[in-house]
Amino acid sequence: MSSQVTSPDPAASARQTAPRQQLKPRQAETVQRLLEAGMAQLAEVGAEALTVRQVAVRAGVSPATAYTYFSSKGHLVAEIFWQRLVAHVDDEQHADGDAVARVQAVTRSLTQMLEGAPALAAGATVALLGGDPDVDRLRLRIGALFVELFEEALGDDLTPGRVEALVLAFSGALLQAGMGLITYADLGDRLDSVVAAILEGTTR
Repeated sequence: MSSQVTSPDPAASARQTAPRQQLKPRQAETVQRLLEAGMAQLAEVGAEALTVRQVAVRAGVSPATAYTYFSSKGHLVAEIFWQRLVAHVDDEQHADGDAVARVQAVTRSLTQMLEGAPALAAGATVALLGGDPDVDRLRLRIGALFVELFEEALGDDLTPGRVEALVLAFSGALLQAGMGLITYADLGDRLDSVVAAILEGTTR
């Protein structure tokens, strides 16, 4: 996952910055069909077996059309992850409590989302480590969204050091889970301890 720590544009929420803003309605519909087909195909065959050609057939478009919008399998998987992440965040309610509880609610919510979509989680881990320029742009958006979520959760307890520590710890935890070193089911508990250590310590 992303370890890029980037401050979101103060004029616009990271989650409101769509990757594709210049598409005509018909083009946007085609992209959405490909994303939905990609998610369904991921769930059926997993990330390793997934191909853009399979997704194109499932979406009812030609492979050439699919490659017009997605430069690689990694690009497709990364954008599926971005869309799923934004939709999940938009549906979440802000947690109550102190800063530790609020940040733990954020990490719990995100790990539970990934636990519910293991094929996407595994595929996104690989995709977001790729060097495709289109993936680079999505990786920066995802990093900015993580920053935004932690800043919101910290509220009056926000400091740049705490935000950076939280994003780096969370991104590293997601990478470990993606590598199979820890399960997403266990990740929530582990991150609870990490969040408490960061916020109750002296990170500034």
